[in-house]
Amino acid sequence: MSDIFTIDYVDEKKRQVICVDAKSFFASVEAAERGQNPLEARIAVVSKPENKGGLVLASSPRIKEEYGVQTGTRIYEIPPGADIEIVEPRMALYVERNLDIQRIFKRYVQEEDILVYSIDESFLDITKYHHLFGSPYRMMRKIQRDVWKELGLVLTIGMGDNPLLAKLALDHDAKHDALNHFISVWHYTDVQEKVWPIKPLSKFWGIGHRMERALNRLGIQSIYDLSQYDLKQLKKEFGVIGEQLFFHAHGVDRSEISDKYTPKSTSFSRNQILNTDYVKKTDVEIVIREMTDENAVRMRKHGFVTSRVGLYIGYSKNVPEDGFSKHMTIDPTDSSKKLKEYLLLIFGRHYEGYPVRTVNITFGHFEKKQNLDMQLNLFEPVEENIKGEHLDQTVDKMRRKYGYTSILHASSLMDGAMAKYRATLLGGHRSGKGEKNE
Repeated sequence: MSDIFTIDYVDEKKRQVICVDAKSFFASVEAAERGQNPLEARIAVVSKPENKGGLVLASSPRIKEEYGVQTGTRIYEIPPGADIEIVEPRMALYVERNLDIQRIFKRYVQEEDILVYSIDESFLDITKYHHLFGSPYRMMRKIQRDVWKELGLVLTIGMGDNPLLAKLALDHDAKHDALNHFISVWHYTDVQEKVWPIKPLSKFWGIGHRMERALNRLGIQSIYDLSQYDLKQLKKEFGVIGEQLFFHAHGVDRSEISDKYTPKSTSFSRNQILNTDYVKKTDVEIVIREMTDENAVRMRKHGFVTSRVGLYIGYSKNVPEDGFSKHMTIDPTDSSKKLKEYLLLIFGRHYEGYPVRTVNITFGHFEKKQNLDMQLNLFEPVEENIKGEHLDQTVDKMRRKYGYTSILHASSLMDGAMAKYRATLLGGHRSGKGEKNE
């Protein structure tokens, strides 16, 4: 047997990084709102619960244990007669609670040492702060107690010498270790014992199912296999990602929480899965107009113009055709009127008359809009361009002040229109804010 390859960690920076997760966040927030202990509650948060295909977004730990109901379970898969309270998502409330948790974090560390990873997970670099509380463990317990006392939520925490080890400690240990107050600490010295046995590969942070299949084809079945694979071959197969995977398999992650990265948006898009199959062309056109308008408002808010628009139409699952995806290069613009014309032109050219279930609108190829650049068209009167510009600005201003649905086109009041419904959504799910049961 060949020698085991290991990395010398002497030169690797060791920090005290924690990865914090609110246990079963959506379900726990609903439990806390009802005055229940999240660990004892029997709640499942379900998107579109009136539909048998409704999807479980979160479930309380108790019903995960008793019924196997977890994120991704469908309504029809829940055992009949199960003692479970089904609730609809309230995304606005969950965002509010996330902000409450962030405010508690900021009592302990400066904002530059906090990285919000998702609505229920954050990284904190506590290296400069834990001595104020006696030890890292005392600091973690104090954060947990504050969140429990003030919000009624249970935090699980993984700590590591870097963000990767903190995340792995959280996912593979802390979340399941009630005896240790849902806290786990992994160091470089734990890599061989705790990191290398992880399998399948898709259980490892940063490896999806597609990458797992690609690694499996190379004979790599576990993180140990990955750690012992030839680095040059990994770089040849996957480029810089292969190199990163190799070092991650050894628990090495040189990123720091304070190194803020601002991603550059390559597109703005809106996606809508319709509540039913749309069989009338005019009804689909109403939705296209609405979604184009919403996307244009968002783009103007960021000061961009677009020179590429795209439309994806997904047909009903009950027809043989999948649908179509088409793009068009255009003169740079942020005009709602012009953008609607372009998108409807694409739709008219390629629509084959099948029932429609999904609509996606995309803008790309952005430029920053210049203050005096009206993108004038030689074939349109200057006055018309200026009038359209002022109209868009006025409507945007009114919507910012009074809400998007304060000004709608008459077509958005017709059957099949979706703008009012989408205004109640947050993150693709019902926000629970300002909604009426109908």
